[in-house]
Amino acid sequence: MKKISIFLTFFLCTTLLHAQSGIIDEVIWVVGDEAILRSEVEEERLRALYEGQQIAGDPYCVIPEQIAIQKLFLHQAELDSIEVNESTVSHQVDMRINYYISQIGSKEKMEEYFRKTSSEIREEMMVTVRNQLIIQQMQSKLTENIKPTPAEIRRFYSSLPQDSVPMVPAQVEVQILNFEPAVPQEETERIKTRLREFTERVTSGSADFGMLARLYSEDTESAKRGGELGFVGRGQLVTEFADVAFNLNDPKKVSRIVQTEYGYHIIQLIEKKGERINCRHILLRPRISADDKVKALARLDSIASDIRNDKVTFEQAVLHFSEDKNTSMNAGLMMNPNTGSGKFEFQDLPPEIAKQIYTMQEGEISAPFVMMDQAKNKEVCAIVKLRKKTDIHRANLTDDFQTIKDLLVQKMSADYIHDWILKKQQSTYVKIDPEWAGCDFEYPNWIHKE
Repeated sequence: MKKISIFLTFFLCTTLLHAQSGIIDEVIWVVGDEAILRSEVEEERLRALYEGQQIAGDPYCVIPEQIAIQKLFLHQAELDSIEVNESTVSHQVDMRINYYISQIGSKEKMEEYFRKTSSEIREEMMVTVRNQLIIQQMQSKLTENIKPTPAEIRRFYSSLPQDSVPMVPAQVEVQILNFEPAVPQEETERIKTRLREFTERVTSGSADFGMLARLYSEDTESAKRGGELGFVGRGQLVTEFADVAFNLNDPKKVSRIVQTEYGYHIIQLIEKKGERINCRHILLRPRISADDKVKALARLDSIASDIRNDKVTFEQAVLHFSEDKNTSMNAGLMMNPNTGSGKFEFQDLPPEIAKQIYTMQEGEISAPFVMMDQAKNKEVCAIVKLRKKTDIHRANLTDDFQTIKDLLVQKMSADYIHDWILKKQQSTYVKIDPEWAGCDFEYPNWIHKE
């Protein structure tokens, strides 16, 4: 009965809207209970065109199939109760919209190009980005148990033709020692006084916390949303912040001043849901003077001199002086967030570090320099040691075991996803408008035999 109902719906809905120029929208595919509209395909085609994405084949064949595959994943994600962080969705949408505006020239020109208001563009983009993140999580869940054994990795490597073994670009391993210049007490008091003023204005009702956050908070991303962070768990927040935020119970009150590695905050509760909380905050960071930076660099220069003169090892100096919690307990070794290893290609390093080590030899210590800590969005002073440098070469099991393992995991994951889609096709109702059915699809089983 369900198949007959959907079949009738398909033909009743193929012609939806008409204008003087003819049909402006129609249902072209039905996947399960979900329709794919001509307008969806056209919008994806225009988006890919504007973003410079290459479509391998006829876009009117490739794009509907891609949308159909997405619907298979989304349906499974709904069954598995997979959700995404709404603040992450909003952040990515903001980035995309800002990119469009920067490329097109203005918000008005963007609206003209897409023939929609900016609010309509944002609303549709929220759906698109949310779905993309859900699909990524669904695919990760499907492939999370793919863990090849060392024997499988060696067999895979042996099976690769020599010209198919990937080239590994030049890579480096870098140790870092850094700390923030000392903040004068008067600067700390200035920040705290400012935050107390904000608290008094909110408490007295003369100002709204969200408006103050938009105007003054130095957490630029949350400031756009009035300081709102979205629902998060305790583990997603730094400890000092979480301890205060999760103890708030009255949305009308403002927390005490909280110091974290990012600066000084005041917090206001919005809502609690079980083990998750939504709150807003205002962040202010102390200003560091040029003199403070000079003093910090001089201190680092002295430390570097002691290392070069064998008075202390780099590792010992890191343990005693470094304030980088991500590396201080790991002998200063930087970890690549993209790979989880200590190996970096030059372009993956922070630019200030890449500039320092480009001409360095293994074991050499850099001169002190100032760099931006992107995670904290503040300047720190640092020295680095080039621990190891590997020139460009063809991957081998001795030096590049992880690279070869990642290659095999990618292949096994792609094969698993491919087989999963083929199985889902067999158990999902699909109907395609005859005008859109004459395609050489990547997955040939969309058109079921009646």
